[in-house]
Amino acid sequence: MATAATALGLFVAARLCGVFVLAAAAHLTGKSTFALLGRSWDSLWYLGIAVHGYGRTLHFEPGVIHSDLAFFPLYPGLVRMVTAVVPVSGGAAGLLVSWTAAMAAAWGMYRIGVLLHGHGVATLLVLLWGLLPHSVVLSMAYTEPVLTAFAAWSLYAVLTGRWLWAGVLAALAGASRPNGFAVAAAVVAAAGCEVWKRRGRVPHSLWTGAALAPVGWCAFVLWVGFRKGDPLGGYFAVQRGWGSRFDFGADSLLFVRHLLLEGDRLVFPMTMVIVAAGVLLYALLIADRAPLPLLVHSGALLLITIAGSGFFESKPRFLLPAFPLLLPLACALARTARARPLHAVLVVGALAGLSMAYGAYLVAIAHTPL
Repeated sequence: MATAATALGLFVAARLCGVFVLAAAAHLTGKSTFALLGRSWDSLWYLGIAVHGYGRTLHFEPGVIHSDLAFFPLYPGLVRMVTAVVPVSGGAAGLLVSWTAAMAAAWGMYRIGVLLHGHGVATLLVLLWGLLPHSVVLSMAYTEPVLTAFAAWSLYAVLTGRWLWAGVLAALAGASRPNGFAVAAAVVAAAGCEVWKRRGRVPHSLWTGAALAPVGWCAFVLWVGFRKGDPLGGYFAVQRGWGSRFDFGADSLLFVRHLLLEGDRLVFPMTMVIVAAGVLLYALLIADRAPLPLLVHSGALLLITIAGSGFFESKPRFLLPAFPLLLPLACALARTARARPLHAVLVVGALAGLSMAYGAYLVAIAHTPL
């Protein structure tokens, strides 16, 4: 019978193989594997915040202003804590935080999988998460593993009725990334449903957990707003400087039109395919009647990804915390493994090949922001 150790071992093996392939690509292109993993793109912004605090702003063309106030504080705070205790560089500390969080996330989603579908599906859920096309990000000094860890355990707490823990973990998720409020939305929605079903006769811990859930996200947004002189709009002005805003998908549709009519580099068509697959998987998740917290969490992340403007190539990364989308695939793969084991092995092998090759391409060759 599959156990948590088996699931986590497979996850570690998948990610180690991905790192080895990336290291080979880095060697062939004359790059440093450690620099690619620990000091790429957004990692540099987070490490700068960890060392110097907030205050860095880069001005480009008119209207394009990149401020570090766009980055939420939990991850750089954790990096700073690690460097204060362990004599390592900021990049190494970032990797330690991310790798630890990725393991915690894998364990949390395993527990959810066991709760809903049993050990076999739970193990495949963790393995599939480790073999996503953008799973290379889980091995880098990025915030997605941290958000996913808090999200997974918060959702598990909701599903098992631990409302206070759910609220605290959701608040921490909200302090880690802009899309972390999806976890709070899931907690609040589940709490509201429980209140309605029980006609208000619910424990105090439910009300407390629901109230705590959005605190992390709201606190940082308000702090940035006060710092910019506009409490409610300051943070969103910072995001607009990065080209990120909620435009109901208009920018995404224009970019898809560009891809279909004019073509572009491999990264962009792959992004379109991955996001489209996410929409299909969400429809399957609804058809499977998944628990409400999982539907709200994944739906909110999918909505933010599709309807937000900004770096189109980053959209698959934004979906990494939406691990419930993989539940229909895990269930289907479990059925295939029982009926035709060889077919399941071939599917997993193909996913592994795609994940490792594409991950190495993204980080070492593509020169495209993650």
